[in-house]
Amino acid sequence: MAATRRTLIIGAGAAAFASGAWAKPRPAAGPYGAAAEYSAQRRGVSLLVMREGKVLFEDYPNAGGPDKAWELASGTKSFTGVMAAAASQDGLLHIDEACADTLPEWCNDARKAIAIRHLLQLNAGLKGEGAIGRPPAYLDAIKARPKYAPGEKFEYGPTNFQAFGEILKRKLRAKGLPDDPVMWFRGRVLDHIGVSFADWKRGRDGNPVLPQGGRFTARNWARFGQWVFDGGSGVDGRVMNALFEAAPSNPGYGLSWWLIRPGLIGPSPRAGVDEGEIGSFAQSEDIVMAAGAGDQRLYLIRKRNLIVVRQADQIMRGMFARGRNTWSDADFLQLLADA
Repeated sequence: MAATRRTLIIGAGAAAFASGAWAKPRPAAGPYGAAAEYSAQRRGVSLLVMREGKVLFEDYPNAGGPDKAWELASGTKSFTGVMAAAASQDGLLHIDEACADTLPEWCNDARKAIAIRHLLQLNAGLKGEGAIGRPPAYLDAIKARPKYAPGEKFEYGPTNFQAFGEILKRKLRAKGLPDDPVMWFRGRVLDHIGVSFADWKRGRDGNPVLPQGGRFTARNWARFGQWVFDGGSGVDGRVMNALFEAAPSNPGYGLSWWLIRPGLIGPSPRAGVDEGEIGSFAQSEDIVMAAGAGDQRLYLIRKRNLIVVRQADQIMRGMFARGRNTWSDADFLQLLADA
């Protein structure tokens, strides 16, 4: 690799995830060098591989660095299912309760049949609102009208997550708690598992944007992934299991998480997440992931007990990439498998 690259590998002596300590990295090519090179050539700024809380490999090419945080784009969506698990554990909500129980605006129309689970599975049937990078405000999201019956069709977009934000906000307020969903989640979960974020975007209404906008370092995103992989201590285990149960309308989507399985319906033609991107390796594995525009990825490769974070900059450039430098989950995962 070029001298300007910083490749880090931590072996058996690496500090454990549970302790929160990180051993001082030393330069090395490492067994994941081919995957790192593939990522670096496609705007990559971080690649981290972890097993059982121990870092096996880190690489921070181009503008990357171990302490630099990057926007996760729609990788942020996957925090919402875990928010629901924490809220369920605390008795704030049940994922199968009707949204109309909290939103009286929905009580007398077709939306009253929509459950919180439908929102987070993206099959609530609501008409999507908001342009790329500009999700609707919470109160605008709950004005969205249904296009389909709940559970009938997978409809990717930001509206469901912003509607969930309004529900969680009202649930928190009703219990006399601070009603900012992200600040509540930070104190309820992230602080306890040693995970922090550098920033979380807010909308025009001042509320945190739930479908995008979180900025995390690779190490913090990996810590979060390890905690999810381990079952999510301190939150509702039934909801954590539901993260990876396929929605009726999409075999490749659970409760705010992607499931890399045959039949996966991706978010859009430009996203690079669809059934054609599964690949032969992934079909034989049990892989779930958080994914964002510009090819941000958090993979939980469950049969191999691996947590893999991949981040990139220049999100818009990545969305419109063509040719040999286009990102492929299938190609990248195969390189990981060959390591």
